[in-house]
Amino acid sequence: MFLKFLDDLEQLRETEATLEGRGFQPAIEPPYRWRDWAAVEGGITGDELIAFINNDEAIRPDASRGPGLFAYLKNLQGVNGGDRRDVIATVFHGVQNRMINGYLLRDVIDKINGIHFNSSEEMHTLSRLYETMLREMRDAAGDSGEFYTPRPVVRFMVEVMNPRLGEIILDPACGTGGFLVEAYSHLEQQCKTVEDRETLQNSSIYGGEAKPLPYLLVQMNLLLHGLEYPRIDPGNSLRFPLREIGDKDRVDAILTNPPFGGEEEKGIRGNFPEDMQTAETALLFLQLIMRKLKRPGQGSETGGRAAVVVPNGTLFADGVAARIKEALLKSFNLHTIVRLPEGVFAPYTDIPANLLFFDRSGKTEDIWFYQIPTPEGRKKYTKTKPMQYEEFANCLAWWNKREESPQAWKVNADEILQYDKDGKLIAANLDIKNSHSLEALKHRPPEELIADMLEKERRVIGELTAIERILSGENW
Repeated sequence: MFLKFLDDLEQLRETEATLEGRGFQPAIEPPYRWRDWAAVEGGITGDELIAFINNDEAIRPDASRGPGLFAYLKNLQGVNGGDRRDVIATVFHGVQNRMINGYLLRDVIDKINGIHFNSSEEMHTLSRLYETMLREMRDAAGDSGEFYTPRPVVRFMVEVMNPRLGEIILDPACGTGGFLVEAYSHLEQQCKTVEDRETLQNSSIYGGEAKPLPYLLVQMNLLLHGLEYPRIDPGNSLRFPLREIGDKDRVDAILTNPPFGGEEEKGIRGNFPEDMQTAETALLFLQLIMRKLKRPGQGSETGGRAAVVVPNGTLFADGVAARIKEALLKSFNLHTIVRLPEGVFAPYTDIPANLLFFDRSGKTEDIWFYQIPTPEGRKKYTKTKPMQYEEFANCLAWWNKREESPQAWKVNADEILQYDKDGKLIAANLDIKNSHSLEALKHRPPEELIADMLEKERRVIGELTAIERILSGENW
């Protein structure tokens, strides 16, 4: 499909160039183009087809001898690393043909040849096909902690982040590119001139994806939506030592759903400060995101900003997680946490997730929480009854005109970080319930309410003790 799509795209570009009197340099030369060997009626099949695809050297469709298809594609090189040939080479670098029956493979090729990627209707159908493939892959994906983000959640996060043309947008764990495609579409609406389009094409959208199949799909997905040279890093985004990431590596906006529940190897953990090392992938990515945001005054007036999906466990976890959250609150402005209901990520997981929105404009003063409720009469979302974008409407209306309500509440950052008498961090709990909501109180278990009351009493006693020491002149 990738090769068929690419050939359709190149034929369209070649026609445009001819009409404008320009020359055209194809990414793939004859006889390796789809039209040369796959689209030919009665073309090569059987063992001849398998040999042409698999072998380092083979008889090609034009009867000449030369590199086999995959060998040719893996060795393509762009001009100064800046065109589709580099994308193609990277995509096919780790690809192997596992179909050994050349006649069955010919049948598959003939079916794919019936798809026309210059038809907007069929392009839309292919986008839907990606989503279907991901759902079918969900068991394998869940094992590695990768839960692909539902489109309504992606659309909401991009909408409130509102990336602007001229900004650098990054998803360091981009999967098949949901956030990047939505961000690209959002920026495309802002293009008014040829220069705007050049900015969008050349210096706006960046991603990272280490797994081969999602990497291939994100390339296709972005090409399909109009980005002619996707800049996707095929390596693990966590492979660089955090201290080596400087201002030149930072970006304006990060939108991402990093894997959670997975574990990183010791070599990756060693790229992070000693007291911040953990095997939990989500916590490592959170540190990377914090480091990758532009600082104020370094190409950005107020600094970079991020929207990140995290599981509930990240909010209340202690140890390394607490120290990371302490750094987040002290050096970043964690202004909003949107709490998603159960089942949003079904069928991958029923674990409730949260959307963190923060920037580098200064330390956190107050954190706003907003709870997205499930529709009336339902306990949770399911695979057959997923969340819809319209269910974010109230949150979108509240976003720029914030007031406390049964769905929205505000917490001062000083209430989050807890220290002992020696100044050592005890906890950094962001799993804060809405104390203003009678409904929330009604459904909370008695032991949880008692624990909250005791915690509040402990804090009050601590404050009174501090005041008493100050009034007595004690030096502490």
